[in-house]
Amino acid sequence: MNSKNQLTATDSAEVVLPCIELDPTLVFFTSELGFRIEMITPADNPNTAIISGYGLRLCLRVGGSGKDVSLRLRSATRSPQLLQAPNGTQIEIISATSQVVLPPLQEALVISEFASDASWTIGRAGMRYRDLVPSRLGGRVIASHIHIPNGGPVPDYVHYHRISFQMIYCKSGWVRVIYEDQGESFVMQAGDCVLQPPEIRHRVLESSDNLEVIEIGSPAEHETFAEHEIKLPTSTLRPDRDFSGQKFVRHIASESPWLPWRFSGFVSRNTGIDKATNGLASAETVRGEVGATIIDDKTSHELFFVFVLNGAVSLSTKKSTQKAVLKANSSVVLPSNCDFKLEITSPNTELLVVSQP
Repeated sequence: MNSKNQLTATDSAEVVLPCIELDPTLVFFTSELGFRIEMITPADNPNTAIISGYGLRLCLRVGGSGKDVSLRLRSATRSPQLLQAPNGTQIEIISATSQVVLPPLQEALVISEFASDASWTIGRAGMRYRDLVPSRLGGRVIASHIHIPNGGPVPDYVHYHRISFQMIYCKSGWVRVIYEDQGESFVMQAGDCVLQPPEIRHRVLESSDNLEVIEIGSPAEHETFAEHEIKLPTSTLRPDRDFSGQKFVRHIASESPWLPWRFSGFVSRNTGIDKATNGLASAETVRGEVGATIIDDKTSHELFFVFVLNGAVSLSTKKSTQKAVLKANSSVVLPSNCDFKLEITSPNTELLVVSQP
C-alpha cells in the first residue's frame, strides 16, 4: 500500500501564473512559445487555462500579475533570448544542447597553502571542500581538496556531470564507489585514481574516517544531474565503453610500477588518463629525490597543477626573487612559459601532477 506521501501515476501539478487578462497571455504562451492547451474553463467566459510544454504544466488564472515570476525554458531549436509575457512573467530561453562550452582560459600562478579548518566549506552530500584554485582560471578549471571526517555511508545518489574532464584521486583513507557499466562497486585506496568521463553515472557509497580526495574538473561551473532511471550496478559490463571520446579509468596504485619520469631524479606512476582521454589530460603520482628539480621555461599548456601529497618542495620563478615552500596539502598552478623551478626539499616527497596540453 502506498504511503500518503508517495506519488502515484495519477498525481500531477501545475505552476499557477496570475494574469490580468487571460486571452493575450494564453495566445503568447501557445503561439509564441509553443505551449498547448490542456483545459480551459468556464466555457462562456474563460478565466483559467491549463497549458503544457517544455516538460512543464502551467495554470493561467485571472486575478493578478505574474511580474514577480520567472520561467526558464530549455530549447534545442530556439536561440537563447529573454522575453516578457503579457502578464509580466519573465521568460528566459536557454539552449538545451548537451555540448560543454569552455570559457576562455585566464592563466595565472595560483599557490594554495594548507592552513587551517577555516579554509573548508560544506559542499554537496555534506562533504568538506577546499578550493585549490579560487580564480578558477577564468572558469576553466576547478580543483578541490575534499574531506569526509566521519566515515560510514555517504548520503549520495546516482548522478552524472556535464563536463569535459573530471578525475578523482584518493589521497588518504578509502572510499567505495560504483560506476555505470563498470561492474560491482569497488574500493579506492590511497594513491588510487579514477577518470570520470562525461556523463558516466556514478555514486559514492561509503568511506573511511578522514577520507581525503583531490578532484579536478573542467569547466569549473558544471551541471550535476540526478539519475532516476539507471540503477547501479548496471546489468552490462563494458570497460571499454566510449563516453564522448573518453573511457573510464580505474588506476590501482598497488598494481602500478614506479618508472623513470621525464625529469632526472624522479619516478612516476602514470594513471593512464592520458591514453583514456586521447591526450586531453594526464595525471601522475611522482616521487623525487631531495634536490631533484622540475624546470620549465618554454612549455605552453592549459593546465599544470601540482599537489603535494607528502614532503615538501620549494618553488621559484624568474619573475620573483623569493622562494615559496609548499608542504603537504599545498598546491600550485603554473601558467605557460612561467620559467619556474620546483625542487624537492624533503625526503619521501610525493606529488600529484595533472596537466592539460
